[in-house]
Amino acid sequence: MTLEKHKELANDIEARLEVQEENQYSEERVVRALYEALNSRDVATVHRLLAADLEWWFHGPPSHQHLMHLLTGSTERFLFVPLTVSAIGSLVIVEGFNKDCNVCWVHAWTVTNGIITQVREYFNTSLTVARLSNSDEGSPSPTVPVNCQSVWQSKLCDSKSVPGLVLAL
Repeated sequence: MTLEKHKELANDIEARLEVQEENQYSEERVVRALYEALNSRDVATVHRLLAADLEWWFHGPPSHQHLMHLLTGSTERFLFVPLTVSAIGSLVIVEGFNKDCNVCWVHAWTVTNGIITQVREYFNTSLTVARLSNSDEGSPSPTVPVNCQSVWQSKLCDSKSVPGLVLAL
């Protein structure tokens, strides 16, 4: 391969990484905008950011379904204040703690084309996000061992005795 081809390949890889980083930044920005809208009760912005058919999963005590109550307008008391926000591809993970209710929470948002299409909500639950992959990508055999790499771990529930879950990507 010529030096010119190497430079061309390097530029192509660099451009792809920049686009990927930009996408993660914009997905993170969408989720941050949602929290601002939720906490300021800006219903129009919430509707603009969420898909009409938002898929919502919840894990935790039923009495802690605060996001559902906010989204349906049945309560205005709970504030979600993000302490950490991390993007992994189209998944944006947000962790927070509510001192008034003494609960830690994690939201795992899926952002597709600037719209939030799914949320997985965890209250008083330690969450580990793991990426699964075949150890031999080229093997057609269904018995190939799977690699499991932890890519994110909740930190706010560490001192509490809470259930732990793995979200596999």
